[in-house]
Amino acid sequence: MARFETQERCPMLRLRREWRMGRGDVEPGMAIRLLLVDDDAGFRKTLRELLERRAHVQVLGEAGNGEEAVRLSDDLKPDVVLMDLAMPRMNGLEATRQLKARRPDLAVIILTVHDEDVYRRTALAAGATAFLQKKTLGVDLWPTLVRILDLEVGQ
Repeated sequence: MARFETQERCPMLRLRREWRMGRGDVEPGMAIRLLLVDDDAGFRKTLRELLERRAHVQVLGEAGNGEEAVRLSDDLKPDVVLMDLAMPRMNGLEATRQLKARRPDLAVIILTVHDEDVYRRTALAAGATAFLQKKTLGVDLWPTLVRILDLEVGQ
């Protein structure tokens, strides 16, 4: 019983358990180029490992705060930034505003442990393309990435 409760409280254990492998969701030869931004290095490492299992994902780099994210995004030119909401130095909202001012076409997905609707509204108002809770990331991330890619390809 205690083991189950621990797994349910730990987003990374749930993420590992729920992650689904893609089956041709993205056209061959296409890759979703990502920048991972989170102040928790362990979360970034696990997320990178899970994402790199996909044939159509390329993790270009990682940042530990919003300032690094803005700088790296300018250099690496990702298609999608996976951005933590709460970080030191520059939070995910301010970083999203700056990124979208530089590149309006850049997709930014806010990742957070917060589930209150006010966080979602604030993130979307800052320019985020999507808002995902870390506790459901294993189920929601891949379909969101595919949807965003489809939107970009369709334009």
